[in-house]
Amino acid sequence: MEITWFGHSNFRLKAGDTNVFIDPFFVGNPAAPTTYKEIDACDLILVTHDHNDHIGQTLELAIKHDAEVVAMFDIIQGLLALGLPEHLGVPMNIGGTVERLGIKVKMVQAMHSSTTGTAAGYIITLPDGTCIYDSGDTGLFGDMELFGAFHDIDIAMLPTGGRFTMDAQQAAYACKLLKCKKVVPHHWGTWGILDKSTESMAEQLTLLAPDTEMVEVEIGKPTEI
Repeated sequence: MEITWFGHSNFRLKAGDTNVFIDPFFVGNPAAPTTYKEIDACDLILVTHDHNDHIGQTLELAIKHDAEVVAMFDIIQGLLALGLPEHLGVPMNIGGTVERLGIKVKMVQAMHSSTTGTAAGYIITLPDGTCIYDSGDTGLFGDMELFGAFHDIDIAMLPTGGRFTMDAQQAAYACKLLKCKKVVPHHWGTWGILDKSTESMAEQLTLLAPDTEMVEVEIGKPTEI
């Protein structure tokens, strides 16, 4: 599997020939190395919540690439009203699972706000069995332990910036609850009010979740995991 980080919480997961975008925030993202107009392939989009720095350019990418959008029911209704073709909307809610392009997507809870609906995370199972948890924006909550009990999580993608989400200490403790093999920190460094590096995350993992390996992905550079 290949991960490309476009800064903030904007990711592309590539499994085989399938390109999955999560929270494609390009316009207004000072860390993004490219614009959404330069994206040449997009097959599926997952939206964790509809704050501008997460829903981003979902509508434009979906229409341009005829890509389905998976999101909270309320968010899909809003996108349909803005012009998303009905056949591209995949509404769901907490606890539900859909399968698209051979990829299983389970929506799970997150502790965060959202303009409409509620914020969510996703547990993604690729065709080869690789399991990825993207928490979206969230604070730490104890039920993350259940995610680890029901799923063998290979990679967790967790925010570490603080202020609006978990900080490094809480994210490291989340790794302990999740029992994930690897973690990719995000939602840091975008703006000055967020943590500026992953140094604290590395230190806290050593203390709280030494069995979890931190994977640092360079912005804009595809990284095989």
